[in-house]
Amino acid sequence: MKKKNDHRRIEGLDFARALAMLGMFIVNFGVITGSTANGSTGLIALQNLFEGRASAVFVMLAGIGTAFMTRQARDTKDPMLIRQNRYTLWKRSLFLFAIGMVLYAIGWTGDILHYYGVYMFVAACLIVISKKTMILLITIILIVSQWLQIQFNYLAGWHPTYVLLEYLDFWTPTGFTRNLMFNGYHPVFPWICFFLIGMLIGNLDLTNRTLRKGLLATGVLLVTMTETFSTVIIKVTTVHLLDIESALYLFDTGPIPPNMMYVLSNSGSAIVLIVCSIYLVEKCKNKVIEALVITGQMSLTHYVGHVFIGIGILIICNKLENQTLAFSMLYACCYFIGCVVVSVWWRANHNRGPLESILRKWSP
Repeated sequence: MKKKNDHRRIEGLDFARALAMLGMFIVNFGVITGSTANGSTGLIALQNLFEGRASAVFVMLAGIGTAFMTRQARDTKDPMLIRQNRYTLWKRSLFLFAIGMVLYAIGWTGDILHYYGVYMFVAACLIVISKKTMILLITIILIVSQWLQIQFNYLAGWHPTYVLLEYLDFWTPTGFTRNLMFNGYHPVFPWICFFLIGMLIGNLDLTNRTLRKGLLATGVLLVTMTETFSTVIIKVTTVHLLDIESALYLFDTGPIPPNMMYVLSNSGSAIVLIVCSIYLVEKCKNKVIEALVITGQMSLTHYVGHVFIGIGILIICNKLENQTLAFSMLYACCYFIGCVVVSVWWRANHNRGPLESILRKWSP
């Protein structure tokens, strides 16, 4: 099969981004309304399924996009082109970091954009390294991350009463660095692994169906093996070696803390969602799919919008606290549908979303 390098035709990636955004809305609105544990067993399980996984897809897609953008520089090894690509990525990383810090300053402590900007800044330095070196780097980061979680207090800096909701010393050099690198919502160690894995995937020919089948099988196998190993090792170690809290801390696949099991399991599920999205868009192109693709292309605008508009509506309606999980999930879905409608309306007259256009002008 002839290799295709036009990543713009892989609209399944935008579709996956829209689904990831929906998952992030469900998680974020659940947290902000205090409803994550206020629901039926089934709804809580569904909420937990999205927690951490939606954001991982979002970050992995960013890595894939970075690989697409820098493919020519990587293939040609042209020093001038490499410098241009790095400069563009550094400017974009600064833009995203700045927006994220603004969101954090107004009270959105669950922001991912300032982390995202740091991932991109680091990744810009790695656009021409070999696949083997990238895999080695990812492995080292995972090991170091696990070691940090064992050696240091993961809850350091978090408010003792409002754990994982309020970070006490975020605006100090020590607190900011600790939050960014170690125990924030999406710390560089190990969350940058999702970005780097995305870059590895973006180096592949995603139009090749045989390769995609292998990638899908790899994702399914990774999730199955990791989840199975996690369950077994927790049961085994809690018999004589560890208490249940320590075993879950080390081997659970939940996002807090983001240990090695979490990264491996969520990488697998992200790969599965991305590949399935590519297949779905190719096979089932219709108005709904097209609308979701457009929505995914405006994900930056909608992410920022859900902080100002989505949470703003909750504040106005006095629904910001002590809500049910059913309410927060329904609200997230309704807000997402609103985003889809706005996306279709906006794209009828514009090529890109508002923030996407500013980003492109800032870093063409």
